[in-house]
Amino acid sequence: MLDIKLIRENPDLVRQDLEKRRDEKKLAWLDDLIAKDDEARKLKQELDSLKHSRNRSTLEINELKKKGQDFKGKVAEAQETGRKVKEAEERLEMLNQKIRDYLMRLPNILHESVPYGRDDSENAEIKKVGKPRIVDFELKSHAELAESLGAADFERSTKLAGAGFYFLKGDLALLNQALIRYAIDLLVERGYVLIEPPLMMNRKAYEGVTDLADFENVMYKIEGEDAYMIATSEHPMAGMFMNEIIPEKNLPIKFVGYSMCFRKEIGSHGVDTRGLFRTHQFNKVEQFIFCKPEESWKFHEELLKNSEDIFTGLGLPYRVVNICTGDIGVLAAKKYDVEAWMLKQQQYKEVCSCSNCTDYQARRLNIRFGMPGMPNQPLVHTLNNTAIATGRALVAILENYQNADGSVTIPDALQKYMNGKTKIKPVK
Repeated sequence: MLDIKLIRENPDLVRQDLEKRRDEKKLAWLDDLIAKDDEARKLKQELDSLKHSRNRSTLEINELKKKGQDFKGKVAEAQETGRKVKEAEERLEMLNQKIRDYLMRLPNILHESVPYGRDDSENAEIKKVGKPRIVDFELKSHAELAESLGAADFERSTKLAGAGFYFLKGDLALLNQALIRYAIDLLVERGYVLIEPPLMMNRKAYEGVTDLADFENVMYKIEGEDAYMIATSEHPMAGMFMNEIIPEKNLPIKFVGYSMCFRKEIGSHGVDTRGLFRTHQFNKVEQFIFCKPEESWKFHEELLKNSEDIFTGLGLPYRVVNICTGDIGVLAAKKYDVEAWMLKQQQYKEVCSCSNCTDYQARRLNIRFGMPGMPNQPLVHTLNNTAIATGRALVAILENYQNADGSVTIPDALQKYMNGKTKIKPVK
């Protein structure tokens, strides 16, 4: 959420930022927000004056009563003032609600290094790492290969739950768990504290951590309860210190969170009807940092390096892109994506998303640092990045490590988690 003071004192900065995003709707919201904020501030002054007048009338009525003088005129005057107070309070409440609604929906201010662009086709490539493999045999899709290995079942999962779900079996299920342990071990060794969060959150907490449009497009709601299934462990980790003041000496706080994740995935991409890349349910290891504002850009690069090291360790070619103004979304001031090379598809596809949300989430969640009772505790900065979304990593491994005999070589970094097994072989 943006600071209303920023909008009051520097509306042109916010306007220019929205123009970079090519967001005409939110430019109109900004203009209406500024008008309603101006009206609300004037109305607050009028309301204070009316309340003062009503209090003065009450004192005057009491004095007239004591003196035995006629006070009916003053009573009528006080009643009229009371009616005006009620009307002003109702109008002010409506204005403040609309102002907050706009503030919760206007996006974060972009960092100056975010490239200008209309959509994901104009994201800026930072670098490529690793050379794509060249093979002399016909490659299988990851879903076809997983089924031929007897390691996945998409038909029966669809029968039970619909598209976007899957059964993993045998060595592929073990490989999924190996990816989880591999990412967790790497990050714990680097000082990140392992978190297994709740898999549900209430709406108040969820409104603090994500774009409100996600409630329609992403979140699964538990019927009849104030509870939503989490879309990523980033969300409960972000909300963990809601309405708290973190002692400055405790910063930075670095978490590695593991959870199942649940997403509707409504949008242009939809879900995989037969595959592991885009699904309604998946495993993810997530990085999250709370820090002081002056340290957040340093930690943004650290989070990116962690993910790069994970995919380098898996021997998978990848590239890093700087997400452009038209593709970045609401929360982040800057975002990198790591995209792994998919050999069968002959393209790079997103596997990690690394965001510096600056103080945007913290303002929504009211998370500050300093000493309780001291004035002007500043907001923390929050950052997040995927360590590994196992479904997407499995797709990359199946595509890049498949062999002509139908087997899949297990990356060296994962073999210790697979009881030393070096290959997943077809079922005979």
